[in-house]
Amino acid sequence: MSYVQHAMGGSPSWRWLVDRVWGFEHAFERARARGRAEDDTRIRIFFVLAAFATAFLSLAVGATRAALSGADGRAGASAAAEGAARADLVDRNGAMLAADLLHYGLYVDPREVWDVDATRRALRAALPAIEAPRLEKALHGDRRTFLIGGLTPEVRARVHDLGLPGLSFEAETRRVYPLGTTAAHLIGFADSGGSGLAGAEYAIDEAVRAGALAHEPQALSIDLRVQAALEDEVVKAARAFQAQGAVGLITKVHTGEILGLVSYPSFDPNQAGRATPDQLLNRVGTQVYEMGSTFKVFTVAMGLDSGAVTLASTFDTSQPVRIGGQVIHDYHAENRIMTVSDAFIHSSNIGTTKLALRAGGPTLTRYFQKFGLFEAAQVELQESAKPILPRQWNDNAVASASFGHAISVSPLALAAGMGAILNGGTYVPLTIRPMKADARPEGPRVVSEATSKAMLQLMRLNVVHGTGGKANAPGMRVGGKTGSAEKVIDGHYARSTLVSSFAAVFPTDGPLEADRYFILILLDEPKGNAESFGLATGGWTAAPAVGRVVDRIGPFLGVARRADAPTGEPKDLAPALMNADER
Repeated sequence: MSYVQHAMGGSPSWRWLVDRVWGFEHAFERARARGRAEDDTRIRIFFVLAAFATAFLSLAVGATRAALSGADGRAGASAAAEGAARADLVDRNGAMLAADLLHYGLYVDPREVWDVDATRRALRAALPAIEAPRLEKALHGDRRTFLIGGLTPEVRARVHDLGLPGLSFEAETRRVYPLGTTAAHLIGFADSGGSGLAGAEYAIDEAVRAGALAHEPQALSIDLRVQAALEDEVVKAARAFQAQGAVGLITKVHTGEILGLVSYPSFDPNQAGRATPDQLLNRVGTQVYEMGSTFKVFTVAMGLDSGAVTLASTFDTSQPVRIGGQVIHDYHAENRIMTVSDAFIHSSNIGTTKLALRAGGPTLTRYFQKFGLFEAAQVELQESAKPILPRQWNDNAVASASFGHAISVSPLALAAGMGAILNGGTYVPLTIRPMKADARPEGPRVVSEATSKAMLQLMRLNVVHGTGGKANAPGMRVGGKTGSAEKVIDGHYARSTLVSSFAAVFPTDGPLEADRYFILILLDEPKGNAESFGLATGGWTAAPAVGRVVDRIGPFLGVARRADAPTGEPKDLAPALMNADER
């Protein structure tokens, strides 16, 4: 073995290279021996060209690796962020909600900066967001320092073109929410390390991470067209009535899918750190309210389904009800004998109280529990608060809860409970994940189909004949119930400070298995204006907004406009329930 071969350990690759070098040298010797100098020259030129080609190829490979690596030798954006990568979030139709996009971090090495003053002026002009103290520290430090992150490719190119020595960039991924404040509380946000912190980003964090590895977007249940219409109307109503907060929620009652969710005021998840606690608060899930007369839907459904009353049952509402030190009266006193239908349509607190007391506390609480009102709403979101319940269910508590006082629940819980009444009678948890169009999840039965049909008709007649008239949308067969709950101020209910809402369902006609949608709009402490003649109740503030939302989203949801002008009176409702023997 030659000395060179021995020095290289005799490896095959090095033996191949050495053999080729000696081969070239022997070729030179043969050329000289034959006296053909031109062959000797050609061979040497070829050898030099091959050497240069090999060197340039090595440089090209090195440059490519450097371009794909950070300054500290780590892999570039795709590899460095692999552990923090998150899949795109899209709506049920594939519209983009959130994505990881390539950005750049800017670094300064003061040892390579030629002119500190010129560099300072150029960077301040190109990147006004840089904090002055941070820039000074970077320019006068003794090592390479991170200056600012989140630079788009366009901004990076602009800074790069300044040609300033000492500046370098490292690729990084950044979570971007292209719609800004739209659906912010449902989408949520993630931190710079790729961990979901709120909303869907937190709720389905594992699925989002797994989706990134599989290059599969993760779909949410919302429909951006529905969301946009709901958000627009909720914000308009909140501003028109100077509400301190507002809620909007749309669900599909058979599946529990959330199609739209609004909490006002909102925030921009791209800058979540700059949002105030009030903006970050998800009023749909983490806030609980005394809901007022929307709870009469639960109470009447309980009375009908338990057999405690029928729609023909009557109550004398001419006098207030006194229970201990509590006096219950009607906001719009009718001072007459009312049927159950009348009490619902005219939103009689007296009639509803007498219904609840006739059914009894154990029956009311049993049904309220089945409606899901005694626990946090079942949904993937962490933002789902537990209710505030009476310490004991005495007659006072039963009476107050029957018309939505003495019990505070989240809008999510209200929606899930309403869905159990409006979908044919089964409780289906809410979800932020889309389902197939014909999906019909199974759930425990809460009320009978007959009760479900009766409540759909009652809610429709309330819009046609009762307090919900301003929620009507032409051809959409809207039903609903107003809610105007007095807020507790310093331990007492304040009549002028309200939580005003409207809970709606559409379309109310058709078979029970047909698609149907629930809508809730709630305004916290609205103030009456000229349009509402100074009134701040749900029928004047929230109901008109619901009607406009239905009018806008009906076509998106495939609900055909069809004239239905019910002329029947409440007594014509649900003959089977009307004529049943009272128990």
